[in-house]
Amino acid sequence: MSAFHLLKTEGNARRGEFITVHGTVQTPAFMNVGTAAAIKGGVAADDLKTLKCQIELSNTYHLHVRPGDDVIHQLGGLHKFMNWDRPILTDSGGFQVFSLAALNSIDDEGVTFNSHIDGKRIFMGPEESMRIQSHLGSTVAMAFDQCIGNPAARPEAQDAARRTTLWLKRCKAEMARLNALPDTINPKQLLFGINQGATYPDLRIAHRNEIAELDLDGYAIGGLAVGETAEEMYGIIEAVEPYAPKDKIRYLMGVGTCENIIEAVWRGVDLFDCVMPSRNARHGHLVTHDGIINLNNQKYMLDDSPVDPKCDCPVCQRYSRAYIRHLLKAKEALGQRLAVMHNLYFYNTLMEEIRAALDEGRFAEFRAENSRKLGTRI
Repeated sequence: MSAFHLLKTEGNARRGEFITVHGTVQTPAFMNVGTAAAIKGGVAADDLKTLKCQIELSNTYHLHVRPGDDVIHQLGGLHKFMNWDRPILTDSGGFQVFSLAALNSIDDEGVTFNSHIDGKRIFMGPEESMRIQSHLGSTVAMAFDQCIGNPAARPEAQDAARRTTLWLKRCKAEMARLNALPDTINPKQLLFGINQGATYPDLRIAHRNEIAELDLDGYAIGGLAVGETAEEMYGIIEAVEPYAPKDKIRYLMGVGTCENIIEAVWRGVDLFDCVMPSRNARHGHLVTHDGIINLNNQKYMLDDSPVDPKCDCPVCQRYSRAYIRHLLKAKEALGQRLAVMHNLYFYNTLMEEIRAALDEGRFAEFRAENSRKLGTRI
């Protein structure tokens, strides 16, 4: 049985269901990012349910260096460890290797780099990434890929795509072996492959066709939101998605703003993740139905209205802009917690609104009304 069921389309936009051993995700969906098995800002797993989170994302590299994937394995896996019974996707560690580029050396075997915690030398290749993710017992494991920044020289982009395919084949073989072991926490762990090729449409398409032949559980577009313009990103999505298998879920990694999400759904993407809503919230930047507000601004000091009068999240029901601003200025932990809770609820509710618009055949109108407005800074 396919893990993804396409329910309906509107143009290139897709409405579906992603069926996993840890529950079904209604798509399009946004994954709330808990890098080290927690959402930054003091938000617990129970809170995530209140905030309408369907699927959470944690990071392979960060959990490998601390507390150690072997520790989490001994404690029964990531779901038990963080008390979360819905789907979890684990990022392969490839992006962290890219972001720690000053510390690494890459060849076809894998990547050698220094831990950002204690400087210890670490080697990670496709097999190591799969073993760590199997230890974690996540619902979805991402294949180990080589991510490069934009703009990239064509030979560099070509080599990264070649290496990503090489590693993907090894990831698939290693996951099949791991899923068959008697002590594997999640023997139904799914594998997503990642499309690379920088901002070269022909490289992207060739690579997409290459990895589609491996018949994986889902396919991601990686290596975007790393230096290119929004227009370049949209152009790559438009180029690549017609070549994606129709019956497999499509994931755009590390994106992004509400406007980016609406525009990418319009172009055929099903799944998103980004640290932006929680990171921005911790610095006082909150999303509303009228655009983005910065609570650090003096004008909110005496503002006793909710963050967003049109929002029914637990924060907007109880607290004022003035109070949250005060907490952030006073560096009280509660300020970050309330701000993060609002932004995550807003994002998850936005995805509900997108799904409803697709269900009712009015997503084109929804996009026209909301895409630019939600990206506006007030």
